[in-house]
Amino acid sequence: MTTSADNVTVEGWGNALRVFLGGNRLIWLVLPAFIFFLLFFVFPVLSMLAISFNKAIPGVIDFQFDLTLANFERFFKRALFYEAAIRSIGLATLVATITLVVGYPLAYLIAKTEHPGRNTFLMILVLTAMQLDMVIRLYGLMVLMGDNGIINAALLQWGVVETPLPLMYNFFGVVVGLVQFGLPFMVLSLIGIIRGIDPFLEEAARSLGANRWTAFWRITFPLSMPGILAGSLLVFAISMSSYVVPALMGGWKVLVLPIHIFQQNSELGNWQFGAAVSVILLMSSMLAVLVYQRYAVKTAGGVRA
Repeated sequence: MTTSADNVTVEGWGNALRVFLGGNRLIWLVLPAFIFFLLFFVFPVLSMLAISFNKAIPGVIDFQFDLTLANFERFFKRALFYEAAIRSIGLATLVATITLVVGYPLAYLIAKTEHPGRNTFLMILVLTAMQLDMVIRLYGLMVLMGDNGIINAALLQWGVVETPLPLMYNFFGVVVGLVQFGLPFMVLSLIGIIRGIDPFLEEAARSLGANRWTAFWRITFPLSMPGILAGSLLVFAISMSSYVVPALMGGWKVLVLPIHIFQQNSELGNWQFGAAVSVILLMSSMLAVLVYQRYAVKTAGGVRA
C-alpha cells in the first residue's frame, strides 16, 4: 500500500523529469541514438561480461548465477591464449605506426593541394578503396601475393628468386592486409586537421630562419597531433578487433584474440570461455588506447584530462 509520502516522491521525480526534458528540448535529438546505443551495445557487452563469470558448459548461453573465475584463470594459465593477447596488441601497434608513416605524406599532399580537380582526384583514390567490400579487397591481395600470384610469378620469371616468397599465410600477410584496410581511415583523420593549420605559422617560422623541414617538424607536425591521435586510435581499434584479415591473409596461422573468440563460440560452442576472451580483448584494447592517449597528449605538450 502506497503512502502519501511515496506519491509525493514519485510526483516530484516526474515533475523534475518533465522540467529537464522541457528545458532541454535538444535532448530529444539524442534520445534515439542513446536508446539504440543502450540496446545494441551496452546490453550485449554487459551480457557478455555476465556469462564470462559462468562455468564453461558447451552449448549453453543463458546466464547462470553460479559465478566463477575459472574462465579467466584458464586464459592466463595457457600460453596459447595470453600470447595471442600480446600478439594482438603488438600487431595493432605496428599497423597503426605503418599507416601513420605511409598515410601522413598522402594526407599532407591532399590537404595542401589547392587545385580542385587534383584534390578531388586524390580524394577519389582514397575513398575508392573504402567502397569495396573487405572480403573482395582481401581476395584481390591474395591474387597479388599468393605463391602463384602476380608478384611471385614476376619474380620467378625474372630470375630474382628461385622459390616463391612467403607473402601470405603469415604475420607479414596480416600486416599488409590490415594496413591496406586501415590506411584510408588514417588519411581521412589527418586531412581535416592539416588543412585547418594556419599556413602563416609555417611561413613565419621560415621568415625567422627555419628551413622547410624544421618548420614542418616544429610547427605543422605538433599541431597535427589531434589528427594523428584520432587516426592512430581508430586504426589500432580496427586492427585489434579484426577477424577477417587474420583468417584470410593469415590462413588461421596467426593466432590473435578474435580468432580464439570465433573458435570458442562457433566451433567449440564454449560461449562462457569465448565471452571471457572477449572481455580480455575489450579490456586490453581500452588499456592500450588509454596508455597511447596519455603518451600522445604528453608528447604534444597538452594538458592531461
